[in-house]
Amino acid sequence: MSAIKKEDVVAILEEIGVLLELKGENPFKTRAYHNAARIIKGLSADLLELVQSGEIRNIKGIGSALAEKITELVTTGRLEYYENLRAEFPDSLLELLRIPGLGPRKIKKLYEELGIQSIEELEVACRQHQLASLEGFGARTEEKILEGIQFIKQYSDRHHYHVALAVGERLYEAVSGHPAVIRAQLAGSLRRCKETVKDIDIVASAEDKDRDAIMDHFTGLDGVKSVVARGSTKSSIITEEGIQADLRIVSDMQFPYALHHFTGSREHNTAMRSHAKKLGIKMNEYGLFREDESLIACANEEEIFAVLGMDYIPPELREDMGEIEAALNHRLPGLVEKSDIRGIIHAHTTDSDGANSLEEMVEACRHLGMQYLGISDHSQSVYYANGLSVERLREQRRRIDELNAKYPDFRIFHGTECDILSDGSLDYPDDVLAELDFVIISVHQKLKMSEKEATERIVRAMANPHVTILGHPTGRLLLSREGYPLNYAELFAAAREYEVIIEINANPHRFDLDWRYVREAKERGIMLSVNPDAHSTAGLMDTFLGVGIARKGWLTAEDVLNAHSADEVEQIFVKKKGHSCVR
Repeated sequence: MSAIKKEDVVAILEEIGVLLELKGENPFKTRAYHNAARIIKGLSADLLELVQSGEIRNIKGIGSALAEKITELVTTGRLEYYENLRAEFPDSLLELLRIPGLGPRKIKKLYEELGIQSIEELEVACRQHQLASLEGFGARTEEKILEGIQFIKQYSDRHHYHVALAVGERLYEAVSGHPAVIRAQLAGSLRRCKETVKDIDIVASAEDKDRDAIMDHFTGLDGVKSVVARGSTKSSIITEEGIQADLRIVSDMQFPYALHHFTGSREHNTAMRSHAKKLGIKMNEYGLFREDESLIACANEEEIFAVLGMDYIPPELREDMGEIEAALNHRLPGLVEKSDIRGIIHAHTTDSDGANSLEEMVEACRHLGMQYLGISDHSQSVYYANGLSVERLREQRRRIDELNAKYPDFRIFHGTECDILSDGSLDYPDDVLAELDFVIISVHQKLKMSEKEATERIVRAMANPHVTILGHPTGRLLLSREGYPLNYAELFAAAREYEVIIEINANPHRFDLDWRYVREAKERGIMLSVNPDAHSTAGLMDTFLGVGIARKGWLTAEDVLNAHSADEVEQIFVKKKGHSCVR
């Protein structure tokens, strides 16, 4: 049997859908592959077992032809249909999909009518105004495409946090598991929970005599695409995911200093060295040194900070944004922990565009040890996401009431992710919103707005008395789409006035609200909620990735809505909505 991963099957099914769109195939056929990818992604059962037992054929949305292809892919590790389809197009053509706003239909036209098959060729064509003559294109389209290409170039060497984390943890386990390694730790921007990551840093300690063996082990790991450099103190590799990873080996005595140095941002490290210098201490990656060059021994990072007269600064805060002064004055907050999370809010089901049923989402949430789940399927005008009509929304409420009766030790809150329409009004009438336990409001359509337009649109929506939470406030997609500009002073003032909670969307493709503004929201007295925007049972886990963003924003458990108990959350909802959540 092949060891192909479920996520690889999902990616191939998605790509088949795109390739069929490029061919101009029947939209029902292309949609079937996209739907199948979504269904497979949401499966909680083992995919290999489903294939071996034949149960894959009984899953709703997976027809016999698709079941055969999935079976071939899972059991052999390859799919002839996909390979033949892939061979019909240049490899570079799919790279065009990275450009914001450029979908398969437009790419098909560019390929067939202008012969464009790469980002480089498209950039030249735009600068020479070759697209202006194409139907459906124009001068403004050329400008937007050029803006998108520049965006890609700007972030071409960066990677989503969750992708880099998965690779980093795999490499860390391999390094720390080597018998000659004394201590090891992930460092760099991964340890600081930055929203995107350029490379992976690992710091390890070992005896001098063992360094070569460890480096041979590291550079020879499975999944190493190439070795950039190989030395006894530092080696660099490129993984098969295209991420550079650096391993530094120091003595065990040097380990705490190296770990601190290779964790902090450049700005944090500069500020720390400046503070140390004022105390007559030289600070670098090798140690803390007195004026006579003698080493000040520290067993760990905590002792380094103590020597410098400050409280321990958590890695997420090491950005030189006031953390050093706060640590010196003992004013660092006790940051929220993953273990503080008691419930999950903002989850979609198969009632709209989710991959799992209401019951499956509830069971998965209970399995995580949570106290509650907030269901928030899309509202009626979001037709492409199967938004719920008023009738379907009320039918969903009936099923939620039944499940609440079935699970007295667990709470299901009924809500919606209600679209903010272009004029700032909401997608359901007030009498419908009044029936819900909570209301998340989000912008999904007409994203091209000025700062004034975006701010006024959202502020007007927040003024609706039924609104509980503002979802993904800027609409950004990391490494893909900039968010719409906002006047944060006005946004936060409105959130405070109308008692609206602001979401930290924990989907790692969003991480929106940006952590740089999270702290400002907190300081203005606004509660935030770490929400996964989960479209599958697996997506519920994104909540815990979002905790890193909350910590970067200096949040405590008290600041985070879903770090409160089910009863406390109900009280918050009732205060806003004016009625009991369970009827």
